[in-house]
Amino acid sequence: MKNILILFIIFFSIESILANEINLFTTRHYESDIQLYKKFEEKTGIRVNVISGKSKPLEKRILEEDRECIGDIFFLADAGRLVSAEQKGIFQKINSEILENSIPKHFRNKYWFGLTKRARIIFYNPKLIKEDEIENLNYEDLAKKNWKGKIAIRQANNVYNQSLVSSLIETNGKKHTQNWLKGIVRNFSRNPQGNDRAQILAVAAGEAEIAIANTYYYALMLSGKKGPEQKKAAERVKPFFPNQNNRGAHMNISGAGILRFAPNKDNAIKFLEFLVSPTSQLHLSNNTFEYPMIENIEVNDLIKKIGIDFKQHNSIDVSTYGKWQKTSFKLMKEAGWN
Repeated sequence: MKNILILFIIFFSIESILANEINLFTTRHYESDIQLYKKFEEKTGIRVNVISGKSKPLEKRILEEDRECIGDIFFLADAGRLVSAEQKGIFQKINSEILENSIPKHFRNKYWFGLTKRARIIFYNPKLIKEDEIENLNYEDLAKKNWKGKIAIRQANNVYNQSLVSSLIETNGKKHTQNWLKGIVRNFSRNPQGNDRAQILAVAAGEAEIAIANTYYYALMLSGKKGPEQKKAAERVKPFFPNQNNRGAHMNISGAGILRFAPNKDNAIKFLEFLVSPTSQLHLSNNTFEYPMIENIEVNDLIKKIGIDFKQHNSIDVSTYGKWQKTSFKLMKEAGWN
């Protein structure tokens, strides 16, 4: 009887140790994120096991493994990807007062939560464009004839572009956006190619006069982390936040949800709550140059230099990006956006 009791205690002790962890599936690739996860481990004693990869292969694995999947959390860039995962039944509903009170309603729902913000804005070459030309510019204006041959942007299969177009469909309607797409495609300076930094480099080199890119790529270049040449190029370019006289600049998120069959649900909730704490938000913003999700975070000078007091498009729920994403891609391709 004594031996059975000892075995019983050992078994449940092992189970308790094994359960003191979370398995994080993430598409983010920042070493600074790993450093933040270490802080969570030190604070809580909960180990963070990181499984990194691209969104589609990770999503496929989660779906195929179903109940056998070890994952607890799926961390994704872009609201459209979060909605796609939600629609496939990957996430479970979560109730957390901390998350609900910390994160604005239009950046979350019951299945996933925005953890950082990013603005997709315009970058211009001040040697080629005067300030009065760019002043009061809206995204809608980029389809006008005066921008013919002047715009650099990524390909249609880029999810950030799809979300931008989705926001335009939600705001202006499908027909208006179809016409806008035809106009902006005519205004491309070259066939869309490369990442966001490549668009900024094109503007710096005079190959285009304006580019559309996410702010944190520009900050990454200015920081020198991508080398002295990219830093010099970024210094030749200026940021501009569109639609400041109306709805505000397009905003997107990086966010996460807890998987439907998460074996460590309680730990996973603690982890997400940790990520919206002031200390974590400061760490995320200062290292990845994204905008913090919560208010009153003292961001670094690089982010301040780009802009923090701009008007954000907060009248739209970012989940609508997922609603329109397939339509946006179809319309982009029909307009000739490669």
